[in-house]
Formats: sequence, C-alpha cells, structure tokens
Amino acid sequence: MFGEWLWAVFTVSAAGAQTMRNAMQKELTASLGTVGATHVRFLFGLPFACLFLIALSLVLGEQPALPPLHSLAWTAVGAGAQFGATALMLAAMNSRSFLVVIAYTKTEPVLVLVFAVVFLSELPTAVVVAAVIVATIGVLAMSWPAERVPRGDTLKTSALGIGSGALFALSAVAYRGGIQTSGAEHFIMAASTTLVAALAMQALSVSLLLVLRDRATLVAILRLWRPSMTAGFLGALASQFWFLAFALQNPASVRTLGLVEILFAQAVSRRLFKQRTSRLEMLGIGLLVAGVILILTGR
Repeated sequence: MFGEWLWAVFTVSAAGAQTMRNAMQKELTASLGTVGATHVRFLFGLPFACLFLIALSLVLGEQPALPPLHSLAWTAVGAGAQFGATALMLAAMNSRSFLVVIAYTKTEPVLVLVFAVVFLSELPTAVVVAAVIVATIGVLAMSWPAERVPRGDTLKTSALGIGSGALFALSAVAYRGGIQTSGAEHFIMAASTTLVAALAMQALSVSLLLVLRDRATLVAILRLWRPSMTAGFLGALASQFWFLAFALQNPASVRTLGLVEILFAQAVSRRLFKQRTSRLEMLGIGLLVAGVILILTGR
C-alpha cells in the first residue's frame, strides 16, 4: 500500500529541496550571473549525486552500469533542456519576485501532458487532465501581481518564466525516457544512474564553455565554493527525488503534485506567511489543493 504512494513522497520531498535550492541560486545570481549561478547546481551537484549512487548501490547490491546509447540520448535532451530552463528562470528572477517567477514556471504540467503524449505515447486519464488544469489555474491566481508593474517588464518576465516552464516540461519527459530505457534492474538504480549521467553531461559541457569563453565566471564559482556547495547539495537532493518519482509515475502526475512547491515558495517569499493573504491567493491555494487531491485520489 505504501509503495503506491512512494512517488508522491518523493515528489513532495523534491519540491521542498528545490525551493531551497532556487532561493540559494537566486542569491548567487548577483555574484555569478545567470550562467554561473545555473552552473553551480551541476558542478557542485555532481559529486553528491555520485555519492548517492554509490551508497544506494551498496544498499541494493546492484552495480551501477553505463546506460545504453538510446538512454543517454534521452538524458542528453533532458540535460540540455534543464540547463536552458534554469537559466531562463534565474534571468526572470532578476526582474520580478521569487514567488511570481516560480509560479510562471509552474505552467509546466500543461506542457508535460502534451510532450508525454508526443514523445512517450503516455495518454493521460481525464482525471489527470482535469487536475493539471485546475492546479495550474490555481497557481496563476496565486501569482497574479497585486501591484501595477510596467507592461514591458510583465511581458518579459512572462516570456522568460513560461519559456522556462516549457523547457522544464521537456526535460521531465526526456528524463522519464532515459530512466525507462536505462537497463537497470531496480528503479532506484535506474533513476540514480540517469541522474549522474545528466549532471556529468551538464557539468562537463558548461565547464568547457566557461573555460573557452568566460574563465572569470568559473574562477568566481570556485571562490564562492561554500554557498555553491550548499546549492549543489540541495540541487542534487531535489533531482534525486524527482528522478525517483519519474521512475515510478508518469511525468504529468509528478509535475502536477510538484506544484506544491508554490506553497513552499510563498513561505520563503513572504517570510513564513507573516503577511496577509489576499482573497485571490486564497482562491488559488484552494484550486491548487483541489488539483493535488485529484491527482492523488483520482488516478
């Protein structure tokens, strides 16, 4: 019985760790720039992902093996899309609040539905479709700006945030494909080996790019190794939980439940809810909770 809910435990854990990682990366953007802050999660996350893989292989008694080429191809698509998504998200955070940007990226589940059908032939049930729509509307209601902002800034942030969500959606579907074709016997090993492969691709490719074009940023990353290490650990931890969830459940359900991250982001953005919550935000929270309940009970 507990096994049926394991993917949900992984997803909520991933959302919590990801909120903390996003907050750390937002702080690092001022010192390292968008590319530098994005690279931190890969460069400093890889060692932790390797440690996770070693520990889990010892516990399970299964030796990690290099995934086949078609699995690596899925993983490469996911890795590239995830890098682009993170960069767009951090760029958007330079112009708007942490909460609003996170909310824009959470239009992702709608696109996950489409990409999963096109690339994985995973047809969602009517309940899943309804849950995705209801929860996404709730997130958008929660993120509706209370103050008037310049139109150009709003359009720019919307484009960056939604573009980030689209790339996160593509990465989720591609990672699901990589995990499913990894060839590992246990789902934990399938998720963990795919994660290490993805982070290795990202760390090596971006490090090479910085060596060739922006060595100063790479030096700055190494100088800020302490906060970068924390962001890397949180990033690896969040990714580990996401990949475990993808190994057990379709990405549309995982990403819809993952919308609970917006509640965590609100806590971070509003100092643990010390500010008053508006009626529109209350409506958004209610719709988000309703969508989550649909996902958990109506699959």
